[in-house]
Amino acid sequence: MTWTASSVARLSKFPAIDTGVLRNRAPIIVGIGGVTVAGSTLWRSSLPSFTKRSNPFSCLSISTVASIKEAVITDKAPAALGPYSQAIKANNTLFVSGCLGLIPETGKFVSDSVEEQTEQVLKNMGEILKASGATYSSVVKTTIMLADLKDFKKVNEIYAKYFPAPAPARSTYQVAALPLDARIEIECIAVL
Repeated sequence: MTWTASSVARLSKFPAIDTGVLRNRAPIIVGIGGVTVAGSTLWRSSLPSFTKRSNPFSCLSISTVASIKEAVITDKAPAALGPYSQAIKANNTLFVSGCLGLIPETGKFVSDSVEEQTEQVLKNMGEILKASGATYSSVVKTTIMLADLKDFKKVNEIYAKYFPAPAPARSTYQVAALPLDARIEIECIAVL
């Protein structure tokens, strides 16, 4: 297949670009692994005045490469209980799955106490963060799920020890049930 400026423009969702200008005055480069359109020069004289800018058009890139996500796996945190990863790295962002207060070596809860489960959850999360090259200070958002919202104050006291100021954004919910009848589950998003 031969790519021309007009065939690339049909793929584009940018109606402000005059395809005639691209076709006649700018060399086009198209990549195979995604769609990359590049022009070294763009004559703006034929464009409407509201589209003229001081910086010349240099590159428009759309990537659909699936390899931008990478699973994070560590044996220092409990293995996933189902078809999911402990964490996923994607575009300098880390998405950590919900962590439970399980001891990694045994797969059993540290205890029935919400305080001890919270400590273990945060230790497990720390190991996943470390395996990813992140730390607690890299975390920008957490979500806490509690079996009983009355445990909120106890959880806050322990949680505060792990996250330096500024603390991450956070949501906390009481849920009907958690996996394995856990008292608490915490997930997070971190930047790398």
